[in-house]
Amino acid sequence: MLENVSINCQSSIKISSNLIIYFDPYLIKDKKSDADIIFITHDHYDHFDLESINNVIKKDTIIVVPNTMVEKVSNLFEQYEILGVDPNKEYNVKDIKVKSVRAYNNDKKFHPINNNWVGYIVTIDDQSYYIMGDTDDTVDTRKVSCDYLFVPIGGTYTMNYLEAAKYTNYIKPKVVVPIHYKTVVGSDDDYNGFIGNLDNGIKYKKYI
Repeated sequence: MLENVSINCQSSIKISSNLIIYFDPYLIKDKKSDADIIFITHDHYDHFDLESINNVIKKDTIIVVPNTMVEKVSNLFEQYEILGVDPNKEYNVKDIKVKSVRAYNNDKKFHPINNNWVGYIVTIDDQSYYIMGDTDDTVDTRKVSCDYLFVPIGGTYTMNYLEAAKYTNYIKPKVVVPIHYKTVVGSDDDYNGFIGNLDNGIKYKKYI
């Protein structure tokens, strides 16, 4: 189950297929130089980590970012192809179907809706993977259908574990992977609370 996925920490996710795809690479210390596509959800330090990006990027990597980050990223990575995306739009990146989903807080100040930050749904071999970014349970995220859900559970900046479980039970993915805990906020107690509140029949996998 999800043998093609690895998670370093936080929301730092790698999916391997015919392409190597990274989401928000963070605290990657080894030089890998293997990324075909790098997706960035927003520019907070634990999601936009220059050292990690430089350790996975190669000469033909495409970097996908919210349009509000394009100027900043283009200045830092001027020799690379940068694709800016708007929320709730569809794209094709190296023949990978991509949909952006607006990511924001409902009643917290950390991720304002007007920043137009995003999560991503990528479809690989007819299976859809939704990496939510830093978000709450919102009217935008409730419109999503996916096979594999990567949901933040740590609270403070995102959903807490109870909110994340409620959201997961609502969209009913085949498999859910809790992320965004233990590195900055959250603990194994959040993981255990999250799993304990999932509906029967929803499979889960622990990486962190």
